[in-house]
Amino acid sequence: MRSERCVLCIIMKDLYDIYESPFSTRYASPEMQYLFSQNMKFRTFRRLWIALAKAEQRAGLDITDEQIAELEAHKDDINYEAAEAYEKKLRHDVMAHVHAYGDLCPKAKPIIHLGATSCYVGDNTDVIIMREALKLVRSKLLAVIKNLRDFALEYKGMPALGYTHLQPAQLTTVGKRASLWLYELTLDLEDLDYVANSLKLLGSKGTTGTQASFLELFDGDESKIKQVERDIAAEMGFEDCVPVSGQTYTRKHDSRVMNVLTGIAQSAYKFANDMRILQSFKEMEEPFEKNQIGSSAMPYKRNPMRCERICALARYVISDSINPEITAATQWFERTLDDSANKRISMAEGFLGIDAILNIYINVTSGLVVYPKMVERRIMNELPFIASENILMDAVKKGGDRQELHELIREHSIAAGKRVKEEGLDNDMIERIAADSRFGLTRDEIVTNLDPKNYTGRSEHQVEEFIRDVVDPLLAGGEVAGEVELNV
Repeated sequence: MRSERCVLCIIMKDLYDIYESPFSTRYASPEMQYLFSQNMKFRTFRRLWIALAKAEQRAGLDITDEQIAELEAHKDDINYEAAEAYEKKLRHDVMAHVHAYGDLCPKAKPIIHLGATSCYVGDNTDVIIMREALKLVRSKLLAVIKNLRDFALEYKGMPALGYTHLQPAQLTTVGKRASLWLYELTLDLEDLDYVANSLKLLGSKGTTGTQASFLELFDGDESKIKQVERDIAAEMGFEDCVPVSGQTYTRKHDSRVMNVLTGIAQSAYKFANDMRILQSFKEMEEPFEKNQIGSSAMPYKRNPMRCERICALARYVISDSINPEITAATQWFERTLDDSANKRISMAEGFLGIDAILNIYINVTSGLVVYPKMVERRIMNELPFIASENILMDAVKKGGDRQELHELIREHSIAAGKRVKEEGLDNDMIERIAADSRFGLTRDEIVTNLDPKNYTGRSEHQVEEFIRDVVDPLLAGGEVAGEVELNV
């Protein structure tokens, strides 16, 4: 085995010999990758150890300002090689970093991690990272909302053929359809804010959540233990710690956070899927760059590759959500360690996945292309059918029999539909009705019913009201992410 490992080391000469996550090389932003990096994790460990030492000092333990100053001086220079050596020896990642930090801070070494268990740094760090990651997600979600808001207003009055069951139905507008995508994102934002605002630190709960070690440290003074937790929370920018826990915070917190991410993934998937269909209809298109190649074999193709990528990544995030759900359900009593390996993969990659989705979503919505003539053409192919009720009412006003005319329109629409589907010809329903003397209508009288704007209902006003009453208040004062540059 040892010789095989040596051979492998010889073969693996550079990074191209090692698997790299596509989230790191292709999809996720540097900002989100940093939040789940080793530096972010272990620097946060050290901030938490400093917060603990300060809180314990204020509560009366024999911890000096000099010790705290030493901890502060080395909070960012992580000695990874020392930590790795300790972990090989101790088989414990947190204690490895306690010892490595102690090497840099010999005076403070005796009080590092005093009274705490591993989850003091591990779980509290996870909560801090999730909070920061949700902030980044929020800013990017607002950027998409802003893009779709502007698009919806621009096209609020442009009639478009609506679909139910992917079959032609009554008309809507291009902007009203965009408002449907937009509304789902506002729901996601509300969920995100609720969950983010309810996040609490684990605090300093001890090995089974009873704070027994701290009771010993403070000679049974419970008020000091409570104050230590309040001080730690304040130092880390939180209002409070969870009220009760085992050794870990309940893994339902992870599940709730992941549910926010999968909600965004669902909304993004809906948008991207609609866009893929609209691009097939040639009504709308995602941005297509000057030198972009749509197909290696077919030079004319303009595939909706960005929206396809959104769908692909959204499927990953949606399927990833089951991991924290199962983990939350299978924790034994006060703690079990089978959450650790799963948690560090599923939560990090869930955030990296949603970050990648939002990067593409921002990119696509900042350059959506509409083809008005194609939108109008699809309307006019179906509008004679849609206008049939108005035509019927006009003919009745001229003295026709409603039931007889209804049957005639049915017959004409079937014949016109057959002509379109079987012969590939234009819809001639208007000509058929104009030529049928039983309707008593001229072609010009019939055509007056064919203005698409007469069939969009309240679409335009709905868009205006929705943006004024719902979207703009959400955008007011929120930090909106800037433009993003996609790797590929």
